[in-house]
Amino acid sequence: MSIRSEIEREGFALLPEGLLVVQTTELAMMLESRLPSAVETGRPGVRNVLEAAPELREWIRRPAIRGLASAILGDGCFPVRVILFDKTPEGNWRVPWHQDLSIAVRKRVDGAPVGWGPWSEKEGVVHVQPPVGVLEGMITTRLHLDNCGEENGPLRVLPGTHRLGRLGPAEIQAERGRREERICAAGIGDVIVMRPLLLHASSPARVPGRRRVLHVEWAGQDLPRGLEWFETGYQSPEPSMSRLMM
Repeated sequence: MSIRSEIEREGFALLPEGLLVVQTTELAMMLESRLPSAVETGRPGVRNVLEAAPELREWIRRPAIRGLASAILGDGCFPVRVILFDKTPEGNWRVPWHQDLSIAVRKRVDGAPVGWGPWSEKEGVVHVQPPVGVLEGMITTRLHLDNCGEENGPLRVLPGTHRLGRLGPAEIQAERGRREERICAAGIGDVIVMRPLLLHASSPARVPGRRRVLHVEWAGQDLPRGLEWFETGYQSPEPSMSRLMM
């Protein structure tokens, strides 16, 4: 089964060793040198990573990274938000079942099309919930920089829920009762590719330790009526990354 068909059916795919160990080590060293740790900030991660570590822009142009997104969204895809999640013994947090419903944009636009909202602000960046069609045109790649077994609070997902549209609390609870969750234990260099609308969660680690995940959201088209993705001006590299992967 191809990655595209697996994601269409399940809403996610776990790719063992999607990154080579040397690539993962290089990425971890770059981020460690540029970003504060969760221990220093007391937060579960770092938003706006591309602003803090601009050299990462070139790093994620590589076939091993961008090719995963372009295989789903096409050669014109580009990153629109990057977050580093950093679960530690001091910050052993949990995330309840949810969908990723908000996107990061440059600014709030008065008179936005119907279906946009509510608006919010997170660490100085404007966020908005777009229509479902926008979210269905996105993909997320989660790059694991540390081992994350079942005891380390890994990602948990409810396969197939990405096809149900936007879900309210009662609907989420109902899906939890009718679907069997999948635990996405991952090793260093493993990559999880998932749809934003897939129901997912994570529990506190039973064995606390470092669990860093670079979360990269990708889109394949611009936004309407003056709205702009927070990450803009990122041009598709040449040659095509998806062709390089063939």
